[in-house]
Amino acid sequence: MNFPEYKVELRSLMRLAVPIALAQVGQTLMGVVDTAVVGRLGAAEIGAVGVGNSLFWFVGMFASGVVMGVDPLVSQAVGANDPLRARRILWQGIYLALAVAAVLTIPLFFSPRLLPLFHVVPDVERLAWDYTKVRTLSLAPLLMFVVIRSYLQGKNVTRPMVVSIVIANVANLALDLALVFGGSGLPAWCGPLRAIPAFGVTGAAIATVLCSLLQLAIIALAVPKIALPPHEGSLRTLLPADFRRGLRVGLPVGFQLAAEVGIFALVGLVAGSLGKYALAAHQVTIAVASFTFTFAVGVGSAGSVRVGLAVGAMDERKTRVAGLTAFSGGALIMSVFSLVFAFLPDEVAALISSDPSVIAATVPVILIAAIFQIFDGIQAVGAGVLRGAADTRFAFIANLIGHWGVGLPIAWYLGFHLQGGITGLWWGLCAGLIAVAILLFVRFTRISSRPIRPVAHT
Repeated sequence: MNFPEYKVELRSLMRLAVPIALAQVGQTLMGVVDTAVVGRLGAAEIGAVGVGNSLFWFVGMFASGVVMGVDPLVSQAVGANDPLRARRILWQGIYLALAVAAVLTIPLFFSPRLLPLFHVVPDVERLAWDYTKVRTLSLAPLLMFVVIRSYLQGKNVTRPMVVSIVIANVANLALDLALVFGGSGLPAWCGPLRAIPAFGVTGAAIATVLCSLLQLAIIALAVPKIALPPHEGSLRTLLPADFRRGLRVGLPVGFQLAAEVGIFALVGLVAGSLGKYALAAHQVTIAVASFTFTFAVGVGSAGSVRVGLAVGAMDERKTRVAGLTAFSGGALIMSVFSLVFAFLPDEVAALISSDPSVIAATVPVILIAAIFQIFDGIQAVGAGVLRGAADTRFAFIANLIGHWGVGLPIAWYLGFHLQGGITGLWWGLCAGLIAVAILLFVRFTRISSRPIRPVAHT
């Protein structure tokens, strides 16, 4: 790969990655706003929203992964210069999203029944029920949003994603304030809105559901504006073969995300047994690492599209160039965050907590996070470029091996056997991420050394 070729591909990659990353940051910001607003009600309320969000996103991440199976189908169709097939795949994705939502909505609704197993205090459990039973209604809109976003990314139409997330964030703040605290505090010119009752944590869930529908509506309006060549017949017909292809590609993505989210959730639960400062250090580090991770996800999603386009065009060299460029771009961006974590750990911790004891406990963990930032970027990009090649099963296996086969035993040994505490647990997480990153990078370099068959041909 020569430099001019790399430069052209990097520019194309970043044109996609930046708006995708901004949309990811905006999605994260909505959760931060919910927590900040509800936090004014009390400790039980903020705990309930945190628990409810954890339940929702564990199911939501798996479900989102399943519908991401349309990613390579769309981008490969676009790469093959077949816009009609790309639009048909969009509709198969919508049907898949509705099917997945239908299967998972009821388990998600009743998921708070598991909370007594974790000895959650009764007040938090009751409020988490109130929050989750309403928040569940946002699952179907979320999945349809993910599908339409995949289609727009494949067509290199990214502005609607950014517009939708900006509008949704503004609306979310306004709705949170009105529905959580009621309309009595609004100015007189708001008229009938002042009669809105205070719903508490349920109000935050209602606001999220409404904003999910708003986001979906905004990006859905962008689809008809994408021109199509003349054609006969409906593009909305259910195509069982493509539906099954999407499910076959997407299921491993869902399990991969569940494995990744699950290991961090498990360490969070275990950290609670080490004391409140260890748990706080874990939560603070997760908060800042989750923020930086959104940028890696943006590059990974863009890399998925670029690789998918090249595979669809059956361009072996371009496939390899697209993937390797995404790897280098992700590593470069995460290197910047790594340096910030390494040289400003106190300042980074202080962004989340002002408690000196919490900051002191967090700094050693932030320094470990500085090391795994680069590898976190590589594994996020690796999952993306392999998804573009429709090689999703290996990414799931790599996450199982890395996180659960390597990371968890090391975390347990260092954290408890050697009494390393929270830093020992995080060294284990770091080892797991390094293993996953290496496996995914090696896998891509191997499969991209030969022609990759488009998924439509399998």
